[in-house]
Amino acid sequence: MSSSASSASSASSASSASSASPLEPDRAAMTDMGRAVLDRIIERTEQLALRPASHPLPPEATSELVESFLAPPPARGGDLKALLERLDDAADCALESAGPGSLAYIPGSGLFSSALAEFYNRATNRYGGVAMAAPVLAALEESVIRWIAEDVCGLPAGSGGLLTSGGSMAAFSATVAARHDRLGEDLATGTVYTTAFAHHSVAKAARLAGIRAAHVRLVPHTPDLRMDAAAAAEAIRADRAAGLRPFLLVATAGTTDTGTVDPLPELADLARREDLWFHIDAAYGGFFRLTARGRERLAGFEHADSITLDPHKTLFMPFGTGALVVRDIEVLHAAHGGTGNYLQDVNDGGSVPDSAHLGPELTHEIRGLRAWLPLHLHGTDAFRESLDEKLDLAEHAHAVLSAIPELEVPAHPDLSTVIFRIRPADGTRAAADRADEASRRLLERINAHRRIVLSSTVVEGRHTLRVCIVSHRTHRDRIDEALEIIATETAGVASGE
Repeated sequence: MSSSASSASSASSASSASSASPLEPDRAAMTDMGRAVLDRIIERTEQLALRPASHPLPPEATSELVESFLAPPPARGGDLKALLERLDDAADCALESAGPGSLAYIPGSGLFSSALAEFYNRATNRYGGVAMAAPVLAALEESVIRWIAEDVCGLPAGSGGLLTSGGSMAAFSATVAARHDRLGEDLATGTVYTTAFAHHSVAKAARLAGIRAAHVRLVPHTPDLRMDAAAAAEAIRADRAAGLRPFLLVATAGTTDTGTVDPLPELADLARREDLWFHIDAAYGGFFRLTARGRERLAGFEHADSITLDPHKTLFMPFGTGALVVRDIEVLHAAHGGTGNYLQDVNDGGSVPDSAHLGPELTHEIRGLRAWLPLHLHGTDAFRESLDEKLDLAEHAHAVLSAIPELEVPAHPDLSTVIFRIRPADGTRAAADRADEASRRLLERINAHRRIVLSSTVVEGRHTLRVCIVSHRTHRDRIDEALEIIATETAGVASGE
């Protein structure tokens, strides 16, 4: 027994005797409450494969449930069992993002071990903004960041970063760091380069960082949906000649729409020649570098100035687990650092940086525990094997969908997203419009089965469906079921049923 556990045990009776507040339950009450929640979570997890992939309630019932949860809290407390039943109702009225049929977006399927880590984290409630407040837990989080920066991304010693709530905050901090490093205080002519397939958080981050919307350039893409490096170079030269200050080039390693990887080595060379900050948005694709195929397809990370990755995507962590890593941690600190008189007693964290000085949040929760525990409990091989499985499943889905004559599959998957749509009867715009409408009907028919959920996007002006294979709970059986549903409903749409 640890010293803390021993002390807690010996003090439990005194603590319970002195506490009469319902906010501080005694040991027996905590045990009962914890067991009630844990039993429900285990039952829900065991039933994930059987649960519908989309919520079952009609709009009217959903509206009623929403209104019931908008009510204010009561003056006197209620019964935990009844409240948990209400929470089950709320959780059921949702896309089942934790289940194997979640193929619509790029979900965070959620590891049970992460949930346990997060419970421990919330119960101990340590502050993570400055290392001195919880030096060992800060080191734990730093170990996760260094593993991502050095082992996953191949950045050199001196790199670092922070864990964020997700890719949007990571993109914002990366843009602020690039702005500070390349523009200083003169933002008026700063110009950013990306593509139409970049995540919308890239343009949003630029706007929040004070960059004019007119100075966010959407570089044309090649026929295989990747950023055209030659077009990017021409745009940079033209803008510089017009008196603008190009400062940031954003490539994507796994676009949200199609899963495509931009030509990272070529774009890294361009950024170096033109003295631009080179950022890679790898929120979706980054952790595929744990696999041999992923490392080959995602070559070029080692040349980046900053990289966004989302453990809540391809490390299967709970939502709210993002990461930003940078080549030079001092640049991140210079852009985000700050202090106040009331912090004069805070000591330097030594080899562990203060997260509060690397991003916009002073109140920084210790996000590292929800990643550290699964990584150490399961080992990195377990994650690599699961990601390899997703690549295999995408190849399988691509092959099957390509063989359906009524469908066209515009791109071979770089990672684990496969896109498809109804094939037009001929090359006319009218035929394409009819095919797009048929693709919309196809999506509705597929999702009506509620065994899987797909989503759509627009690729080259066409309505296109997406199969995003990311969940660690999605295996060959569910993908084969999905492909059978797609084939059946495609035939139905084609025959006019």
